[in-house]
Amino acid sequence: MKNNLTQKIILAHLTKASEMKVGEEIYLKMDQTLTHDITAVMAYLAFEKLEIPRVRTQCSVSYLDHNLLYVDHKTPDDHIYLQSIAKKYGLYLSRPGNGICHSVHSARFGIPGKTIMGSDSHTTSAGSIGMLSFGAGGMDVARAMAGLPMRFQMPSIVKVNLIGKLNPGVTAKDVILEMLRRYGVKGGLGKVFEYVGEGTQSLEVPERLTITNMGAEMGATSSIFPADDVVRRFFKAQNREKDFVEILPDQDAQYDEEVTIDLSQLQPLVACPSQPDQVKTIAEAPKVKVHQVYIGSCTNASYADIKKAAMVLKGKKVHEDVQLTLSVSTRQIFKQLLREGIIEDLIDAGARITEIACGACTGIGQAPPTKGVSVRTSNRNFPGRSGTADAQLYLVSPEVAAATAITGVLTEAKDVMEDVSILARVKEPLSYVIDDSMMIKPLEDGRDVEIIRGPNIKPLPINDSPTHTLRAKVSLKAEDNISTDDITPANAQFSSMRSNIPLIAEYAYSRYDAQFVQRAKEMKTSIIVGGENYGQGSSREHAAITPMFLGVKAVLVKSMARIHKNNLVNHGVIPILFENPADYEHIDLGDEIEIKDLIEGLKKKEVTIFNQTKGNSFNGVLDLSDAEVNILLCGGQLAYIKSQLA
Repeated sequence: MKNNLTQKIILAHLTKASEMKVGEEIYLKMDQTLTHDITAVMAYLAFEKLEIPRVRTQCSVSYLDHNLLYVDHKTPDDHIYLQSIAKKYGLYLSRPGNGICHSVHSARFGIPGKTIMGSDSHTTSAGSIGMLSFGAGGMDVARAMAGLPMRFQMPSIVKVNLIGKLNPGVTAKDVILEMLRRYGVKGGLGKVFEYVGEGTQSLEVPERLTITNMGAEMGATSSIFPADDVVRRFFKAQNREKDFVEILPDQDAQYDEEVTIDLSQLQPLVACPSQPDQVKTIAEAPKVKVHQVYIGSCTNASYADIKKAAMVLKGKKVHEDVQLTLSVSTRQIFKQLLREGIIEDLIDAGARITEIACGACTGIGQAPPTKGVSVRTSNRNFPGRSGTADAQLYLVSPEVAAATAITGVLTEAKDVMEDVSILARVKEPLSYVIDDSMMIKPLEDGRDVEIIRGPNIKPLPINDSPTHTLRAKVSLKAEDNISTDDITPANAQFSSMRSNIPLIAEYAYSRYDAQFVQRAKEMKTSIIVGGENYGQGSSREHAAITPMFLGVKAVLVKSMARIHKNNLVNHGVIPILFENPADYEHIDLGDEIEIKDLIEGLKKKEVTIFNQTKGNSFNGVLDLSDAEVNILLCGGQLAYIKSQLA
């Protein structure tokens, strides 16, 4: 049988025999895991409950990279906890300032042909080096660290055939924005996008990372490139050629779907507010006044990204009405840029250099002004993502961002440069600065290590098992495309609360419906009703835990994002789909509903929902595997894992 790249890696990691039929449940061994500081605490609290002396993966890494803006004691306390956890349980720990997890991991730990699961939706970045990579909630990562296989629905595999070559001023960011224009924010559900074709040879690993990283914005299970000579050169430059493994799709490999992108025909693109799929050409986009430009994030802060931005800015000044901030993705790259004088060029132009961290991308610092327009190279532009609820975010390439900083309106690089072709000559270094001194290696035996817990770290809440009859009121009726940012807001203040569920639960849905928390408390037991693509965005499981903590027992929606559905199941909240989406109109905020024979309904994967307020009824479908049903019957993943380990 001729196998594509994804099938090859799946076959090598299956723990149960399977035909790899699309939609069927498969179980995969996870070789590596990663966490970052604002999702990690929940993952490790869960792992502690399993009472396993050491992680059972080939490599697990804890990154302190997201919230380095210490507004009070909470985050530094969390970082001390995470460092003690790493020592006790055998993880690597990347210290604050070493770099953003996805960029560091691909460079220093990732291995082609391996699998990785991370408590961040952009863990798919590792597909840039030929890893099969998945974002997940912290509970799933705890399961993977325990050495248990991970449950997936076999994805359909889309062949993305890249032909031609990008023109100067057009970038890998424009490739993924074109994919978003075609597929939308939910068109990748249940799919892996496999990038092949002669056009891939012109894309270096960091460019590939931009594409695989933002595959998450399409709702994709994963995205992947071959581990070819381009990846070999990258590993050689990282002094890791011994870790390189070539892995390519077989000739005439079969795919479930195919799409072709001619790189030479692409133009500079922009994702307009407030969804990543609202894509236009720069020429088509509105010429609004820009208040802020941010260049950075795991998506677009590589060596070449920053150098190209500096070349656009060289000899020019940032517009007087624009604030330009810039963050480099890793300490390794920052040192390289310092040696070459590129950081000085940026400062001369008027850029402000921020920490080597995620920061502004996830609303931690550098918030725009009230109703401000922010042009960013990051990956998401949901309402409130920047830390300012009414800001308008536009997503672009570093070259467009730099040109925009000069003019104060969306601008292509060619419009501010005499010779834009020089950008095409910028390549990644033949060798990088190798310095892993900010990486703490695992102890051989951490049994005597004391776990240090700050006062903000509270126990992981555990749900009850479902009862035979669910009676509850509707505490929230939400529209389409509710994101995890809508459910659990992100900024420095909120991120520092994520180790304290009782505290952060007070802010659940606060930007979307300020009355939700009080309403849920008064109802005590409730359900949430939503539209299409509920729970899109990041993997943060707090978006499932905080409603559960407030008494939400089920979520009834038209459709749901993969990771959020998993998180709901993991924490014992029942995800239900309208059998007929039109029934969404027949249930309102405050309605009292009843589901009889719920236990039997879970087993049959269908329930009848009685709206006692309106006197009508309709059917709900539970798109669940048998294992997911068993997890829900236990009240959540933690109790289920304990039963498996026993």
